[in-house]
Amino acid sequence: MGPSSFRDLVSGRRRGPAAALARFALGLFEPPYTLAVQWRNWRYDRGRAAVHRVPVPVVSVGNLTLGGTGKTPMVEWIAGRFRRQGARVAIVSRGYGARSGGGNDEARELALRLPDVPHVQNPDRVRAARQAIEEFGCELIVLDDAFQHRRLARDLDIALLDALEPFGFGHVFPRGTLREPPAGLRRAQVVALARGELLPPDERDRIRKQVESWSPQALWLETTHAPRMLRAADGSEAPLDALQGKPLAAFCGIGNPAGFRHTLEACGYQVAAWREFSDHHHYSAADVAAIAAWAQRLDVAAVVCTCKDLVKLSGVHAPGTIPLWALSISLEFLAGQAEFERRLDAVRGRS
Repeated sequence: MGPSSFRDLVSGRRRGPAAALARFALGLFEPPYTLAVQWRNWRYDRGRAAVHRVPVPVVSVGNLTLGGTGKTPMVEWIAGRFRRQGARVAIVSRGYGARSGGGNDEARELALRLPDVPHVQNPDRVRAARQAIEEFGCELIVLDDAFQHRRLARDLDIALLDALEPFGFGHVFPRGTLREPPAGLRRAQVVALARGELLPPDERDRIRKQVESWSPQALWLETTHAPRMLRAADGSEAPLDALQGKPLAAFCGIGNPAGFRHTLEACGYQVAAWREFSDHHHYSAADVAAIAAWAQRLDVAAVVCTCKDLVKLSGVHAPGTIPLWALSISLEFLAGQAEFERRLDAVRGRS
C-alpha cells in the first residue's frame, strides 16, 4: 500500500465495508504499539535508560508523525545558518534507506546544497556524533529525524508538524500516522508547523492552541516550503514559470506525496498524470524505463519529481525525450523566526 493509499484508509476518506474492516484490524494493533512507545518513554523519563551527552551542543529536528514533514529543509536551514556564521557544524542521522557505501537520499540532497557540511549516518547516532567530533572537529551537531531517538542528549529539541495531518488523524500507527501520542510534544522546546501556507490563519491558530495544551513552554513556529527553481540532473536550472500552465507528469518516492502535489499545484502547474513510489524508494533501471515509457504515452511538456528523487536518478537526464526536472524548495518562516534564531544563537554560545 502506497503512502497516499494508507492515508486515505486511516483518515476515513476511503469508505465502504472493506475499508471499515481494515481500519478495525489496524486498530487492534494500535494499543500494543502505543504501550510499547509509552514504556520506552517512561524509561527515559525516569532515568532507567541511559542518555549519552557529547561535548558539543546538539540541535535535534524530528517529527510527531510518519512520513515527510519537511525535516530536510529545516535541517538544511539550521546547518546552513551555523555554517554561514563560521561554525564547524555536522549533520548526524540514522541513514534510513541508505545503500552500502553511500548515504541515503536526504544525505545526497543535503550534500548538494551544503557541500562543506559533513553528514555522518549510522543507526547508532551516539557513535555517529562522536565520529563527527573526532574526524571532522565539529563544534555543533544537527541531529536529523531524532525526536523519538532519545539516547543522544540534545540542547534544543525541535518537533515538526505537517499542516496536512498535524496529529496523525487522531491515532498512533498503524491505525494512524502518529509515531507516539501527541503528549510527547511536552519534550519539545520548539514546535514548527510545516507547510503552514496550506491552512488559513484561524486553523493554524487552532493547532497552536492544541500544541500549547501539551507543551505550553515550546516556541511556536510556522514555516512554508517555498519553491525556488527547477533543477535538472545535469545541474542546469530554470525559473519556476518555465512550466506554468503546461500539462506535466509528476512522480515521487517520499513520505508524504500529498505535500509535494500541493506544492506543484501552488506553482500553477497542471498535474496531468501522477505516480507514487514508497518512501526512500531505490530507482532501478526497470523503474527508470517504466517512467520513460509512462511519460512517452502522455501528452505532457515535462516530468517533475522532488530533489530527493532526482539525486537517486544519477546519470538520467530525461525520461526518453521528455525533459525531467526536480522542484527545488527552501524553508521560509511565517511566524517565530526572530525568537528561533535567538535560541539557536544561545545553543551556539555553549560550544
